[in-house]
Amino acid sequence: MFDILTDKLTGVFSKLRNRGRLGEKDIDEALREVRLALLEADVNFKVVKDFIAKIRGRCIDQKVLESLTPDQQVVKIVHEELIAVLGPESNKLSQSPQPPSVIMLVGLQGSGKTTTAAKLALHFRKAGQKAVLVAADLRRPAAIDQLLQLGKQLDIPVYSDRAAKDAVAVCEAGRAKAVELGVHWAILDTAGRLHVDEELMDEVRRIRERLQPAEALLVVDAMTGQDAVRVAEEFHKKVGVTGLIMTKLDGDARGGAALSVRAVTGVPVKFVGIGEKADALEPFHPDRLASRILGMGDMLTLIEKAQEQVDEKKALELEKKMRQATFDLEDFLEQVQQLRKMGPLTQVLEMVPGFQVLRKKMPTGDQAEDNLKRVESIIRSMTPKERHNPTLIDGSRRKRIARGSGTTPADVNQLLNQFKEIQKVMKSLAGGGKLKPHKMMGMLANRR
Repeated sequence: MFDILTDKLTGVFSKLRNRGRLGEKDIDEALREVRLALLEADVNFKVVKDFIAKIRGRCIDQKVLESLTPDQQVVKIVHEELIAVLGPESNKLSQSPQPPSVIMLVGLQGSGKTTTAAKLALHFRKAGQKAVLVAADLRRPAAIDQLLQLGKQLDIPVYSDRAAKDAVAVCEAGRAKAVELGVHWAILDTAGRLHVDEELMDEVRRIRERLQPAEALLVVDAMTGQDAVRVAEEFHKKVGVTGLIMTKLDGDARGGAALSVRAVTGVPVKFVGIGEKADALEPFHPDRLASRILGMGDMLTLIEKAQEQVDEKKALELEKKMRQATFDLEDFLEQVQQLRKMGPLTQVLEMVPGFQVLRKKMPTGDQAEDNLKRVESIIRSMTPKERHNPTLIDGSRRKRIARGSGTTPADVNQLLNQFKEIQKVMKSLAGGGKLKPHKMMGMLANRR
């Protein structure tokens, strides 16, 4: 996400660091580059204008210019103003006094509404809350089939009525089903269109008036840029939405919609979709996203993702092995598998402070994923004894492991050398040394 913008902004701040003391001219020159970077990222022009004006007003303060670390002060100000643009509001969803709370999802056709409904239900289940999906898109029969299929895959109940003609009646029956099942949420997947029209708005308004949902969330496709912002404006004016869910943010290298939509509409972003998998939906945290955009990483989200995947007992065992410097290839394989469960490698690494520098020195995307698969394959082709004691692996064993994993002896040799480096890091930890997160991540992914 935001690769292009992040590269340009980190470049601007790097130039400031090299100048030492800063004057007004230095600030203006840097802000010109920031403005261009934002406009090229398809951020709304008025949002950019106001953003730059606020930063300049704060940066030319004598306390900043005369500071011993003016470059750090500038980055701090940009970070704070970026959070203000993204929206300092809480992303928590409102709930009804009595369950079930109703969430109405609205949006144009193709924005990912139906998939998002299922992702949202799964998100609630992880938090210990149950939901019913309501197939209220009666204009597109495939939407009902899709929701039923997703419900079956994820073991989430779905209410549907193919014979129904009125979406409002379906939504009311769906809520009644949620009451019957005693769940916390009823998620309404309403109809969409290819464009905003009165017929669509009328149906959405009628559902909103009759069911009085706790949340009316607009689902927009981040990759459509300023079109997504315009759609959000229209829906909010005509229907009144309480929040936004931005889908396909992982495919948006520019980020213009995400950086504009809250400032333009005044509607907070509640969730972001960051992939096709059912669990690829994250609560929106403006401060964390601002840190990612500025190349500062996002350790809180990384820790949360790790906690979802890591068994506490195994984590304690691993910590003990690290302290005793007995970390072996079996443990290494387990760490690679857990890393892959946390999501696409590039997304995980974006959360690691310092990754912006590391990214240019290592493969990303499909190549990085392939590298991890190759690591798994090589280790799986070893015997238990070889995994626990890699020094046993001589030339003939390398050839056997290479044949079994579909790789070459050179690939096996490279992994063994890489593992030796990791063991050195573990010994450093055992001796009280510090492990830099991006160094460990790089070791896991940087295989050519």
